[in-house]
Amino acid sequence: MSNPYGPPPQQPQSGQGPGYGYPQQPPQGVPPQGGYPGQGYQAYPQQTPGQSPYGAYPQPPAGYGYGYPGGGPTVASMGRRFGARLIDGVAFIVVFVILIGAGAVSAFDKAQDCDPGSVNYDSCVDNAASDLAEQFGAVFIVFAIVGLLYEWLMTMLVGGTLGKLAVGIRVVDSETGQNPGAGASFVRWIIPMVGAFVFIGQLLVYLSPFWDNSGKQQGWHDKAAKTMVIQRSNN
Repeated sequence: MSNPYGPPPQQPQSGQGPGYGYPQQPPQGVPPQGGYPGQGYQAYPQQTPGQSPYGAYPQPPAGYGYGYPGGGPTVASMGRRFGARLIDGVAFIVVFVILIGAGAVSAFDKAQDCDPGSVNYDSCVDNAASDLAEQFGAVFIVFAIVGLLYEWLMTMLVGGTLGKLAVGIRVVDSETGQNPGAGASFVRWIIPMVGAFVFIGQLLVYLSPFWDNSGKQQGWHDKAAKTMVIQRSNN
């Protein structure tokens, strides 16, 4: 006998028909595919083996990490830095003494030409001494200018003075690893020079890398110029 009420209604599939739309729930612990409708959740992106779903971390700038394990070239030791400063200092002193000595010899010869029996003897000797003082002042000014150009330009162009190159170290920009620019090289030079006008100020500037706890052994002049000193590559 047939059913007078007709066949039973078919159960609608998940997400079909009016009043329905609740998706089948995935097993616990399995992320939904395509997200929940109307709730703004996104499906997990497809991944390849070994790939992070959040993308790769941005690469640090070139030269970043100097002085840290595996982060780049080795930070120059204070012994090498002292050796470089010693070489430059001795070279400057030798040239300075030679020039001053030449001026002193010239003044002495001029004083020798003065006639002790002449009424102008004292004036002649005073003129010779005045010439020596003028020569000393001129040599000092020239050395100040040469010292600026020497350290400033050498650091900017090749990363260090002849003393630094001799002991195998160089100054670099702490962020890029390249030679410092003109401004940074000047700042790095001028700070110790200003310190020279204060009691042992210059010495404290050159010793300040000992108190740096960043691992880069940056002195106060390095921090101001954003530079650091590293060992030169053997390449």
